Amino acid sequence: MITVLVTYKLPAGMDRAAAAKLSEDTAPKFQALAGQGLRTKHFLYQEAAGLGGGFYAWETRGQAEAFHCEAWLDSMEERMGSRPELTFFETAVLVDNTTGEVQVQAA
Repeated sequence: MITVLVTYKLPAGMDRAAAAKLSEDTAPKFQALAGQGLRTKHFLYQEAAGLGGGFYAWETRGQAEAFHCEAWLDSMEERMGSRPELTFFETAVLVDNTTGEVQVQAA
């Protein structure tokens, strides 16, 4: 599994309510990506630093890279006014307290 941390500067004046509304409105788009390897997406907001972002869990790095491509980065920069920064992580172990499972990924 691959986890991707995405961060970007929010547009000036975008408060928590506006960021939450944007997240809610785009959530169905990410539900539709289940068949393309997206396991989960967390929408992130940090008021103090004026940051937004996402925390994505993908089945494979190839799926993550296919989504977080240059065209996606360009579209995010156009919509949000800043280019996102991406950090890719290999996820070795996942603790899911909603199901009580611990998932160990093959090395």
